Amino acid sequence: MKNSVFRIAVMPGDGIGHEVMASALEVLDAVRGKVGGFELSPEPLVAGAAAYRDTGEALSDEVFERARASDAILFGAMGLPDVRYPDGTEIAPQLDLRFRLGLYAGVRPVKALPGGFRALRDPRAEAIDLIIIRESTEGLFASRGKGVVEDDREARDTMVITRPVCERLFDFSFRLARRRKGRGGKGLVTCVDKANVFTSMAFFRKVFDDRAREHADITARHHYVDAAALDLVRKPWEFDVMVMENMFGDILSDLGAALIGGMGMAPSADVGDEHALFQPAHGSAPDIAGQGIANPIAMIQSAAMMLDWLGERHDVASCAQAAERIEAAVAKVVGDGVVRPVDLGGRDGTAAITRAVVAAL
Repeated sequence: MKNSVFRIAVMPGDGIGHEVMASALEVLDAVRGKVGGFELSPEPLVAGAAAYRDTGEALSDEVFERARASDAILFGAMGLPDVRYPDGTEIAPQLDLRFRLGLYAGVRPVKALPGGFRALRDPRAEAIDLIIIRESTEGLFASRGKGVVEDDREARDTMVITRPVCERLFDFSFRLARRRKGRGGKGLVTCVDKANVFTSMAFFRKVFDDRAREHADITARHHYVDAAALDLVRKPWEFDVMVMENMFGDILSDLGAALIGGMGMAPSADVGDEHALFQPAHGSAPDIAGQGIANPIAMIQSAAMMLDWLGERHDVASCAQAAERIEAAVAKVVGDGVVRPVDLGGRDGTAAITRAVVAAL
């Protein structure tokens, strides 16, 4: 049988993005050699804050079109604190890609690795295995570039919630919960909102309830966002799939990352109906760039998420198998104490962690 060949847009970006991307590509090459059945054709593309500084364009039309034509986008980290647009906002091509490609579902896994770092001492914290689904194209972020300041005395941004996007988001969340249930998950989706205060959030909940009736095999619940923040610290092991508005997801996904070791352990994906982008949740960390100490685990796990998505979308079982191999390798090197990343108080840098994961494959 002929191998499936997937074209991957590789966008390392800024700072440590280049270092962790190199790790992910090394792991992808190693696992492809172990599993077989598919090929990856990476295409390096330049975008980000450094690109804006040097050329005046953070994401050129040519780069965007190449990314759109790819089978998946693998993204490092973009942004530099001293490089900003004239209005003072940061360079963030990842947001442009979300809006322009309709990547409405931000997938943020929060899973404790056996034997790995846990912020909570409760032994039940070893069972943390949830996914935060962050709507990524509207909500409060719909005001990006559109906010107004009047007479230096008043500023306003507007939250936008639309039924079509919400329906796709909630259906995505229920399907994900169903897939997880088939692997032993709870079969639970929790809608996180502030429906007791805001009309937009009451509408968000209404659309959620409408779609929940079409997924009767999955349990649907509600949680106010402030109570959700509390319970993510008190009892995160009780959650499964949590779906929420853009800003809420931006905040709570970082809280979730803290539970399992921080941003260096937090992979993510932004998924739409036709396209998907995969990136670590951390930033470009220019303060440690070039020192070889960046933790590549989140980037490696994001690459595994990419393989899993490609396998499901194109019905290529070997891609899903490769994703499982990567996840198992990461769990082994962390759980067995083979490596301890610098950001978790250890001495192992980017290259050492990469070598350990490749060996564990």
